[in-house]
Amino acid sequence: MEGNSTAGSFTPSQQFSVADLVVIVVYFSLNVAVGIWSSCRVNRNTISGYFLAGRDMAWWPIGASLFASSEGSGLFIGLAGTGAAGGIAVTGFEWNATYALLALAWVFVPVYIASGIVTMPEYLQRRFGGERIRMYLSSLSLLLSVFTKISTDLYSGALFVQVCLGWDLYLSTVLMLVVTGLYTIAGGLAAVIYTDALQTLIMVLGAIMLAVKAFNEIGGYPNLEEAYLKAIPSKIVPNTTCHLPRADAMHLFRDPVSGDLPWTGMTFGLSIMATWYWCTDQVIVQRSLSAKSLGHAKAGSILASYLKMLPLFVIIMPGMISRVLYPGLRGLMIAVMMAALMSSLTSIFNSSSTLFTMDIWRKLRPGAGERELLLVGRVVTVVLVALSVVWIPILQSSSGGQLYVYIQAVTSYLAPPVTAVFILAVFWPRANEQGAFWGLMAGLVLGLARMGLELVHPPPRCGVPDRRPWLLADIHYLHFAMLLCAATGTIVVGGSLLTSPPPLAQLKDLTWWTLSRKPPQPSVDGISQGPPDGECPPFWARICSINAVILMCINIFCYAYFA
Repeated sequence: MEGNSTAGSFTPSQQFSVADLVVIVVYFSLNVAVGIWSSCRVNRNTISGYFLAGRDMAWWPIGASLFASSEGSGLFIGLAGTGAAGGIAVTGFEWNATYALLALAWVFVPVYIASGIVTMPEYLQRRFGGERIRMYLSSLSLLLSVFTKISTDLYSGALFVQVCLGWDLYLSTVLMLVVTGLYTIAGGLAAVIYTDALQTLIMVLGAIMLAVKAFNEIGGYPNLEEAYLKAIPSKIVPNTTCHLPRADAMHLFRDPVSGDLPWTGMTFGLSIMATWYWCTDQVIVQRSLSAKSLGHAKAGSILASYLKMLPLFVIIMPGMISRVLYPGLRGLMIAVMMAALMSSLTSIFNSSSTLFTMDIWRKLRPGAGERELLLVGRVVTVVLVALSVVWIPILQSSSGGQLYVYIQAVTSYLAPPVTAVFILAVFWPRANEQGAFWGLMAGLVLGLARMGLELVHPPPRCGVPDRRPWLLADIHYLHFAMLLCAATGTIVVGGSLLTSPPPLAQLKDLTWWTLSRKPPQPSVDGISQGPPDGECPPFWARICSINAVILMCINIFCYAYFA
């Protein structure tokens, strides 16, 4: 995959044009300016101010930040490269987010806000009691952040800069890390969200301009299908059809048995992954928790969902049309990629420092005051930036394309148990700590077992018969995610029914059925205060609901049209 975006019309050593340099200098200057401005807007010397932007965010930066956080450079290159190799089915990863985002705003956020939490592991601790689930989930989230999200984004972003510009990989990556680290450390979540809004604007406008140029080159959508099906790649990438374009390249829904992305897995398995990512992952939920009201959280989710409908037209199809980066737009393309990289990195840095500070450090030092916690939050960000720099040579030496595939798999083997536990925590008051903990442990063992098998038996090269164990050869990883989620849920239910139920008083404001519609209370430690008003005016509530319905209609129409 990593070779797909090499340019056809210029060599990497070619010098920048003045216009390219101007675009990149303006881009970095804007970033720093917005970072400084937003850092000054919010009181950064309180826990709520630093980690939750003072719970005073409006809907538009939240929506833009939700979109930008999810569109890292790894995903950007991944979508374009996968589109080039296998057609449009990969769009399902984007469009599936619509339903998870609506579930986040209408179902999960009201519970999270009512419970007055700052982190996702903190929610599970308050819901179930005990410390072990909180510590396990915090550690798992931190490991996933460092070894999957940061590494793929850094690798693909740095690789892109190296391929296009011939710049030194270290220099370009360290430069991006220093800029992102500075405003994340200084301004906390507010700086991250406002700079994300800027990145979204650059990403969307830049990607649209590149897409228009690409479609003009090929003569529109009708020519794309015909030309794509005749195209033989110049660089051979192993895919399921021995490098030839797939016959189902222009179909979203593919055969449940022989398809590379079976429609059953893309509908059900992917929904489990999407629920984990959009409704229970710290990076995403932290943005919604910073909303000034529930109405702003809902409107933010709707804006992000509309934006998530765009990648088919502005990333995936241009990826299919051409692997040529037009020299005239090189500066813009670099700015778009850097926007994708920096927005996802700042989000991960901020959320990881929140997780470590609020869940792990506070457990180690129960008496820690607000100043100490803020200092620890900033120090953790510095450590993560340093870890990322150290990680670059390891990424360089490993096989980049394979690394990307493994990392997608890692998430699909570790996330489904978390989804099962969160869904049962919110919707089934009878679920208790014993059931949830042993469900998570069993899910972890099953997921690691499949991951170990995958490492031992990599997929066969093109044309070689598949002699892997049936668990790998016959069960697609998206189908495995469904089975893993179901197995975890069964163990949670069984374990909970065999042990005593949680006391009713413990469930107040922590499940969908026990929500009181009053303003939220401070959390146990007295630090995390909910937003001042839980609801928005009826008119805006109605606008949000109407938009949610329109959005689902657009989504269903697009699915039906491209299925």
